[in-house]
Amino acid sequence: MSNALNEESVGKGRAVQASTGQEDGDDGAQRGLPALLDALTDLIERSRAMPMSSSVLVNKTDALNLVDAIYEALPGQLTHADRVLSDADEALNAANNQAQRILAQAREEAEEMVAKHQIMVAAQARAEEIERQAQEVADRLRHEADDYCDRRLADFEIDLGRVLTQVQAGRAKLATMLDNS
Repeated sequence: MSNALNEESVGKGRAVQASTGQEDGDDGAQRGLPALLDALTDLIERSRAMPMSSSVLVNKTDALNLVDAIYEALPGQLTHADRVLSDADEALNAANNQAQRILAQAREEAEEMVAKHQIMVAAQARAEEIERQAQEVADRLRHEADDYCDRRLADFEIDLGRVLTQVQAGRAKLATMLDNS
């Protein structure tokens, strides 16, 4: 009976090999890892179940051939995975470097804008201070000019008062002379 089971397993194993495209002597390195794992799963699922057990009879040669093919495909798959991870790391590093450059440039531009803004605020404050001082000087000069004019007019008024007094005295003297003659 075990011979019959073994022959049936061998027959199923060959069927698995034929369905996955693996022939005797094919190393399986050309097939992808998922296809090999699918073939191993298919071999196990199609194998004859042991009564009252979860065990199955698997053709040892077929199973070992698939395991060998998986081992042979694994380094290529790992190399490919390493290359993909390396490419992803390079892309991530490039993106991080670009992000750092962009942030540095943004910080620099922000600092420049702040500096320009601070210069503008300082210039505005200085302009306001100059305007305030100019207004104070103008107000002081206007007040001094008004005081000067007022003093000059007062002096002129005094001089005119003297001249008026002299004119009035001269006219009075002249009128007296006219009246006497």
